Amino acid sequence: MKEIRKIIAAYDAWKGEGIQMALATVVKVEESSYRRIGARMLVGSSGLFVGGISGGCLEGNALKKAQLAIHKNATSKVVYDTLEEDDHQIGIGLGCNGRIEIMFSPINQSDTLNPVELLRKTIEADQSALLLKVIGSSDSSLLGTNQLLVDKFQEASIAGLDWNDLQSAIELTWSRKRPKVFEFKNKSGVSVELLAEYLRPETRLVIVGNNYDVNALIGVAKELGWQISVMSKKEKILKSISTQVDRLYDYSEVSQIPIDEYTAVILMTHDYNWDLNMLPHFINVGLPYLGLLGPKKRFNKLNEEINEIKKIGDLSDHAHIHAPVGLDIGAESPEEIALSIAAEIVTVFRKRDARPLKFRAGTIHEREG
Repeated sequence: MKEIRKIIAAYDAWKGEGIQMALATVVKVEESSYRRIGARMLVGSSGLFVGGISGGCLEGNALKKAQLAIHKNATSKVVYDTLEEDDHQIGIGLGCNGRIEIMFSPINQSDTLNPVELLRKTIEADQSALLLKVIGSSDSSLLGTNQLLVDKFQEASIAGLDWNDLQSAIELTWSRKRPKVFEFKNKSGVSVELLAEYLRPETRLVIVGNNYDVNALIGVAKELGWQISVMSKKEKILKSISTQVDRLYDYSEVSQIPIDEYTAVILMTHDYNWDLNMLPHFINVGLPYLGLLGPKKRFNKLNEEINEIKKIGDLSDHAHIHAPVGLDIGAESPEEIALSIAAEIVTVFRKRDARPLKFRAGTIHEREG
């Protein structure tokens, strides 16, 4: 979502300057690739671009293709293929042994449903969404057709496809939470290759506490593009913290904090009694990640005392509770501790085990498409 926000900001700025634009999007990947399906790059007729579709090896060539799409005012698709390990076949070095398909879509700035405006709607919805895009068809006029779904029960209509076919594709993609390419025949017998892209909302980080080390975690979270909330006594929240976050909560407002499947809460008050008071509020609310700063013996004491009061069972049995919080990277400084916490949150949300990649069997990324 951070990249999407940058693209929207650039779009708004360039639109005001009268610059024409095209959006380059990764729509299919085979084998190895630095970026995955959904990676985007906004290109202006001025030669500037924001975002990225690779590690840097494709951007120069893609810039030219995007400007050509702007000039022709037509959507196109380009395949970059180094599966045969011959960089010269496309005139660039991919650096990865893979096949990447990029769609170049000129932006009609007067169209409120153009590709960038649809991305804006995903930000405004602030929830999971599904973007349907025609990435191939025997009818070239359908190429690049989009529709955004911000409700899994919303009925879709795109490229003349039958709703029963679309419904199955939508349900499957929403359940997998990963992009997938489908092939259909529409009601007129036209072949349609459809990309269903799952767009997850921004990670929501709730930090409970107001000490100086909170700044380090805020810094890492901001770099990752997360939504950040801080909860403490409002009158004691440091200005260095309040000016950097999206929302502030007082301890008395704990029940007002929105919780969803992409919310992480970190208790770092450095105050045993406040942790004791706040912890029960986050145990059985469907929170996917709850971290407690401090040593194991402190958590064990909290566990015993909360059980005496609440009778809620052993907190160690709750998989979403991480105490001590963070990955074991030998962190010492506030910045290193913040890094270990953020890395653990990413690990949990992506369902990975945080082992070094050199010990991972198979590919780095799960198969897409």
